[in-house]
Formats: sequence, C-alpha cells, structure tokens
Amino acid sequence: MERATVAGGCFWCTEWAFRDIRGIESLVCGYTGGSLDSPSYETVCSGETGHYEALQLTFDPEQISYWQVLEVFWRHIDPFDAGGQFADRGRQYETAIFYESVTQKRLAEESKQSVESLFGQPVQTAILPAAPFYLAEAIHQGYCMTHSKQFLAYRAGHQDRLKELWEQFPVVPGDPQSCLTPLQYQVTQLEGTEPPFQNAYWDLKEEGVYVDILTGEPLFDSKDKFDSGTGWPSFTRPIDPSLIEEREDDRLGERRIEVVAKRSGSHLGHLFPDGPSPTGLRYCLNSAALRFISKN
Repeated sequence: MERATVAGGCFWCTEWAFRDIRGIESLVCGYTGGSLDSPSYETVCSGETGHYEALQLTFDPEQISYWQVLEVFWRHIDPFDAGGQFADRGRQYETAIFYESVTQKRLAEESKQSVESLFGQPVQTAILPAAPFYLAEAIHQGYCMTHSKQFLAYRAGHQDRLKELWEQFPVVPGDPQSCLTPLQYQVTQLEGTEPPFQNAYWDLKEEGVYVDILTGEPLFDSKDKFDSGTGWPSFTRPIDPSLIEEREDDRLGERRIEVVAKRSGSHLGHLFPDGPSPTGLRYCLNSAALRFISKN
C-alpha cells in the first residue's frame, strides 16, 4: 500500500470524492501543515494554527496509480482559488498536495502543470512536503455518509463552479478514455458511485433501453425497471445475462456482487437479492455508466 495526503477545502467533500473508488483502502480526515501540536477543529478554524483540513488515504498502486489519485483530486476542487474553496474561506480551506517521496513530488508537479496547460492560467494549489498529520474528531470521519442530507445540501453550492470548470474539458488528463466525462470515468473505470437522487435516470419512467456508455450495447430494458427507493436506477434483470459479468466485491467489509459490462469491462453497479418478482433481484446501477435510448 501507498499513502497520499491532499487538502481540497472542506475535508468532508474531499473524503466524498474518494469514496467507493477501486484501490482506495482507507480514508482519514485530519489536519496538517500547521504549527500547533494536536490541533482541534476549533483551533484550526480560528486560522491561528496554519493547518489545512486534509484527507489522508491509503491505496493499492496495482489498482489505482498516484497519478489517478491526483486526477480525482483536481476534478473536485477549484484549483484557481487562492483563498479557500467555494464559500469556505481561510487558510484551512486552501488546497495543497503533500508529497511523501521524490516520485510523488515529481508526479504532483507534472500533474499541476497539466492542469495549468489545460486552462492556460496558474494553479494556486501548493505542493508541499508531508508534515505531521493529526486525526480529526470522530464526527468528521465519514460525515458525508453519517450526515448525508446535511452534506448534500452543503455540497450543492459547489456544483455550478465545478461544472463551469470541468465540463468544458471532459477528457481526464493523461487517460486514454477520452470519450468519458470525469464522473463517467470515475464510475466505470475506478468503480466509483454517483450520488443517489442526483443522477440522470433514477426516476426516468420513459420507455426505452439502457446501453453501455462505452460500447452502445443494450444492457437493460425499461420494462424491467422499478422504483427501488434508493435513488439509483434499478432493474430486475438484464436484457441478456450473457452480456453481464457478476463478481464478488468485499471492498467495504461486506460481501456484495459487482455488476460489470462484459464487453467493455465497465463497472455498472451492484446486484442485491431484494428485488420484486419475477426475479427477486435488484440490479442497482449508476446512471453515469449508461446511456438511455428512447423507444420513440
């Protein structure tokens, strides 16, 4: 395993950006880069300690590279804001990459240069040597999941700026999947999960078929779609089971069945045994992995 430490504004949002991505083994919110030993949320927010709100993650480099970790990081921040992130102002909300080796420093600098080349303006994100990292209070760990309603309402204010920045550059820097948007890349290639109730097809009731975003191969039919109440598009069965691969997935500490498009290898979602008749199955999928073609 390797370790990476990044500061992307509020650490709730930085943690959310890296959840459920293949190869990410652990995520910890904390404080780093300041002058005070054992800082607290209150002392950091006072602006007197010089600490950043940061995320420390461990990852398997055979499944996700450090460069890919940085790709996810850039796509969830405003790299041109020198005074914080979005509505959060102050040193603790500024962005930074903390390198732990000569290799990480080189990759961080090259990654930063690629973003500057993409936009044609200087990036304000600092690249700094790793400093002591202090664990944040328990309430901040996994806040995006334990307080999901409050978190989603808080993060909603970031979306317009992120869309303005990154929608014009759908290519993830340095990656060959040039036809994918950042969210599609994160879901299909890094086994990420899009937000519930905030995706394209969770409540779509129109007749048609849902095809693989990469190959255009029809995978699911609207006649097999049902409202699962989960906020993701759900189906009782695929159009042709031979087009789908089911794999065991225990990354979250519990046994789940991952659903993969066999031809493209794209991650689609997960399969659960709690669906309605006639199959009793629930194929819980990500809209970002699919494209809908209307019957009309």
